[in-house]
Formats: sequence, structure tokens, C-alpha cells
Amino acid sequence: MAAHTGAGGTAVALWDHGGVTSTWVEPSNTATALLLLGRGSDPATERGVECPGDLPAPSDPDLVARATAAKAALGDRVFVLGHHYQRDEVIQFADVTGDSFKLAREAAARPQAEFIVFCGVHFMAESADILTSDAQQVVLPDLAAGCSMADMAALPQVENAWDVLTELGLAEHTVPVTYMNSSADIKGFVGRNGGVVCTSSNAKRALEWAYQQGEKVLFLPDQHLGRNTAVLEMGLSLDDCVLYDPHKPGGGLTAEQLREAKMILWRGHCSVHGRFTLDSVNDVRQRVPGVTVLVHPECRHEVVRAADLVGSTEYIIRTIEAAPAGSAWAVGTELNLVRRLALAHPDKKIMFLDRAVCYCSTMNRIDLPHLVWALEELVAGRVVNRITVDADTAHHARVALDQMLALPGA
Repeated sequence: MAAHTGAGGTAVALWDHGGVTSTWVEPSNTATALLLLGRGSDPATERGVECPGDLPAPSDPDLVARATAAKAALGDRVFVLGHHYQRDEVIQFADVTGDSFKLAREAAARPQAEFIVFCGVHFMAESADILTSDAQQVVLPDLAAGCSMADMAALPQVENAWDVLTELGLAEHTVPVTYMNSSADIKGFVGRNGGVVCTSSNAKRALEWAYQQGEKVLFLPDQHLGRNTAVLEMGLSLDDCVLYDPHKPGGGLTAEQLREAKMILWRGHCSVHGRFTLDSVNDVRQRVPGVTVLVHPECRHEVVRAADLVGSTEYIIRTIEAAPAGSAWAVGTELNLVRRLALAHPDKKIMFLDRAVCYCSTMNRIDLPHLVWALEELVAGRVVNRITVDADTAHHARVALDQMLALPGA
């Protein structure tokens, strides 16, 4: 399970055909490849990619030393959070790694840290700002590190959908539930309207609570997590679920469909987990006898049904760590994590579920040059790329988050 560098880029050996290793080669440094990997920018279509001051070059041989020195100079004043999907060059400087909610809570548990440098995406940094004190400042090394799923549910769209439900007399019987992977605006909306935030680990508990409060759930923004939880864990049928498309009048649904539905799913999805298909599962089972397919619940319904095991990122990590030597695993989640697990457990056959390589391109915008730049700016007394949530939104988002923490078993 060794990684080596070739002329075309970085090559990483991953287990594949029945124990024979296959090699994945990172794309060469073309402009397009760099953009997809978060190492370039397209100013004509992107916002927030320009950094005031000097951004170190990716080729700078002193990047690791510079990051180490800046972090040491800041000492306990800085706390660096690294999401599981971050690249290794960034993860090595994280004080804590984890999923988005765990990281936000870890930040809140360290009030002595003046600066929270969040190596993740925008909605995660917002959650950290909501949960930390006013004395703490949250920094996102690259403002272009967003989340396509979170962006699929904009506040005006959700308010319009709520108006539709209100006009039909359904809003008073509907409880909004939003996945953690949503903007602070959406969390605030949910808090204002008596709802709750959930994670991929506690989605079932959140939905059980919601159905005790009302007859219907409006689930934002990930249709797949909502559908998979409702149908596979709670016994609802696919017919109980409807898909609300914010780009169509009335969500593309009739009044009768909305009245009959128990679960109103928002038309949103994760661009990474949505890539896995039933063909991916069937293909890996044919290629690797005895393989166990382990996927995240953000995957499509048919993929989750065909998998052997389904769970959150933390569940995936724990399952792989506890697996016996020699076992074979096809993992359906972001590639940085799968590759890290494969390298950490060379006694197991760990492979990416799909043949096509797929990073989370926005998560990958947080690279070592941006981290070095953010840390060195803090050393110089300049707070860059600060993420703030206005007081009213933060209050109502906190209401929804606190309701999640109050769930039975939370």
C-alpha cells in the first residue's frame, strides 16, 4: 500500500481485483485538473478565491515548515479543525479531526482559543461561529470552499416553499428538519419554525421527534438522507415521500400530493455521494469476491439498499478500524477519507466504491498554501476570511441545534 510519485502526478495503490493492487494516478497539473482539485481558480465564475496579500506557491518547499512555525507562534491562541474529507497535507496540522458537528463542538469546548481555523467548508465554519463565544473568531482559509448541497437550499426558496404549505393549511402540521450540511440561514429558518437539525448519525431520532410534533416533515436539503432514513429505518414507504423542486411552481407537486405526503424531501444532494450508482455496487461485487460494501446515507436510495452496511463518516471509520485483517471493503464516500483509510490499514483491502476518482472539489480548495497564508496572517495580527453569522440567525439556528442535542440518546 505504498504511494509514489510519477511523471503524471501522484500515484496511489489501492486494493482492487481480488487482492491485486491497482494504481490510481492523480491528474497531471493541467489548468483544468488544478481547478477540479481546488488548486486553481476561475475568477470569471468563482467568488472569494482571491486572497489579500501573498498566497504561497504550492511548489514552495518550505510550506510545512512555515505552517509549523506559524502554528507554534500562535500557540494556544489558535485551534485548527480538520474535516475528514480534507487532504493529508492539511490534516497533519489539525488539532482535531472529525465530522462537521463534532468539530464545531470541539471549537466551543476550547474558549481559550482566540482563533478557530476551520479546514472544511463554509457551512461548517458557520456552525462553529454559532457555537463558539463572541470572543472567538472563526477563519475559513479559502472563502471559495463551499458546499453544493448546502447551496441547493437557499433561504428565499425555502421560505417560498413554506408559503406554499401555509396556503394549503399544511405548515401548521409540518415540522422542518435540516441536515447539518446546510447554511446558517436554513438552520435559523428551522429554529424559527419549531424544527430541529440532524446529523447522519441521529437522523432517525430527529425524525421520530419531528413526527411526535406534527404529521409531516419538510426535510432539507439532502433528499437521499431523508429518504433513506424514512424508508429504511422508520418503515415509511416511497409513496409516503414526495420530492419538492424549488425551481418549479409549487415544487412541481400538486396540492393533493403535498396533502398525502408524510415526508416532503427537498431536491438537494451531495455531488460526491450522488455519483455512486447501483452499477458501482454490482461491478465491485463481480470484481472482488467477498467484498463488503460500506456507504454513507447521502448515497442514492438504490445504492444504500444494495450495500451491506450504511453509516455516517464516523461509523465508516470505526467499522474499518474494527474489521479483521484480510477483509475487503468497497467504501462509498469521499476519496480523501477512503485513501487515508487504505493507507492506515494496509492489512485490509480497502477501495473506492466507484472506478472514477471523485474528490469533493470545494473541500479540496483548502490546501496547504491557503492554510499557511491564513496562519501567517494571524501571526501578523490580521484576521482574514472571518466567518460570522448575524445575531438573529445565530440565535434561531442555536435553538434548532439545541433541540437536536436534547433528542433522546443524544
